[in-house]
Amino acid sequence: MKSVLGKRFIGFCALLAAVSVLGGCATTGNPKDPIEGFNRAVFALNEGVDKAVLKPLAKGYDAVVPVPAKTGVSNFFGNIADVFIGVNDLLQGKARDAASDAGRVLVNSTIGILGFIDFATDFGLEKHEEDFGQTFGHWGAGPGAYLVVPFWGPRDVRDAAGLALDVYADPVGNIHNVPVRNSLLATRIISDRTALLPAEKVIEEAALDKYSYIRDAYLQRRRSLIYDGVPPREDFDSALPMDTRFTRNQSIAGDVYAISRTEE
Repeated sequence: MKSVLGKRFIGFCALLAAVSVLGGCATTGNPKDPIEGFNRAVFALNEGVDKAVLKPLAKGYDAVVPVPAKTGVSNFFGNIADVFIGVNDLLQGKARDAASDAGRVLVNSTIGILGFIDFATDFGLEKHEEDFGQTFGHWGAGPGAYLVVPFWGPRDVRDAAGLALDVYADPVGNIHNVPVRNSLLATRIISDRTALLPAEKVIEEAALDKYSYIRDAYLQRRRSLIYDGVPPREDFDSALPMDTRFTRNQSIAGDVYAISRTEE
């Protein structure tokens, strides 16, 4: 297990390092997005992969799989995510939220049949949204430059560092049985991509420049999450419309990386 974890972590860090080096060679005058030229190129790459592979699979999945089954699959992976949401709540000193997260995992993993049924929400245990990037921000780390990571989508430097820890800790990506691991990762990719289909339609109709729209929405949303929905006043003054469903799941293609790491 340690060997698999180490290889995946080193591989992902190498990817981030390469992105940072290449991005540094393509700086622009935009303080919000200093490597915009590089980011747009990576954005186009990600869009191409999505259009050729992920979106068709998501449409097929959406058309064929019944709604209760799709909900169950989403709940299953959400239950796994709740474990690390709880860890980050604890690291941020949010003991009450961490206890609620633990309660969600306990309830949904037992009477919810491994998380396929979300009884916890019905019982009043609210689902939170935390990650290592937010934990870094909670303790004072600045966001750094905006960055589009190949296959993962929009990030900033702080969130990219948090993403490295997310990749390292992901229990699905660290399953030793390669067929089982890749099947679960592929299912998670398709499930998450399917959830974006309605939001994508709104963005396609509303955005004159999809890249700028997603960038601004991502930065606004992450700022809001860092401050638990109450960012400083100046953040509201510069706020732009966004679709939270779209920005929340922009890392779904990142599972492709884990699938490609087929260690025995």
